Amino acid sequence: MSFWRRLLGREDGPDTEAPGLARYRRERELGRGSMGEVWLATDLQTNEQVALKLLALSREFSPEDLADVRERFMREARAAGQLQHPDILRILDTGESGTDAWIVMEYVKGHDLSHFSRVGQLLPVREALAVGARLARAMAHAHEQGVVHRDIKPANVMYDRGNDQLKIMDFGVARMADGSRTRTGLVLGTPSFMSPEQLSGLTVDGRSDLYSLGVLLYQLLTGRLPHQSDSMAELMRKIATAPPPDVRHYRRDLPESLAMVLALALEKRPELRYATGQQMAQDLEAVLSSGVLDTGPPAEDETGDRNVDAFAQTQRIELKEAVQNPAPPSIPKSS
Repeated sequence: MSFWRRLLGREDGPDTEAPGLARYRRERELGRGSMGEVWLATDLQTNEQVALKLLALSREFSPEDLADVRERFMREARAAGQLQHPDILRILDTGESGTDAWIVMEYVKGHDLSHFSRVGQLLPVREALAVGARLARAMAHAHEQGVVHRDIKPANVMYDRGNDQLKIMDFGVARMADGSRTRTGLVLGTPSFMSPEQLSGLTVDGRSDLYSLGVLLYQLLTGRLPHQSDSMAELMRKIATAPPPDVRHYRRDLPESLAMVLALALEKRPELRYATGQQMAQDLEAVLSSGVLDTGPPAEDETGDRNVDAFAQTQRIELKEAVQNPAPPSIPKSS
């Protein structure tokens, strides 16, 4: 039975594809989540393998939000499709099917970076910083084109170490959840990687992505997140008001210069953060060339036991908790 028939709850009738999808022959499912499914597919016109993402918008958004969400997705996906950078996953095609949508991307092998964010599997420091610098430059390219990702996290970055291939995924997709609620009163997001202004519901720009990159790099280096809590309200409070632990608290082998880069990326107020990805990349590259780094991953006792954060993955956030536990104070907008 096709994805679209399951989505609509139709178990009978012809198993037809959405218009435009006949070009892509699905081979096997690569993954699924609350927003839909991702398939390895073959483009029958070029005979190339692609990744096909089927987005079940009508399953996640209320009817009054659906038209706006779909229009916003198509606009953002087309803008993201104009991005031409070796470290950004290319969007090849997009389309609509009734109230839902689909997107075709280049297919890449490897692991997402969450594979390298666990103690015992961390990348060597030099490699982690080189990855961070490349991601910062890729974001700078996107931000210069007016495209903000809004959901930078390890699971949205593919890395093939053997081929030195790095790809940021899902540009043009994260905006769908911005300001929209499902019919059950939920919003989507990845709280542990969100900037304070994003959690506060303020308008975000590229500096929010750079905050998320700071969190990602912190986790790649330590196997931990800067802020952790079992309570959503407490996590939001920490992100809004509590300074993150110095990265050297978990990694004594890291230099002060690197700790300063991460502290600047994780500034609460966006106007105090890196203004551009180019600036952050330059500082990371300066640390790399300084000759003060150890080259290997840390010994396991340097990072301690990893405390898995329940909010590290994309979560559905119950709005009623924010009512019972007031949200942290809003972060002032930058001038």
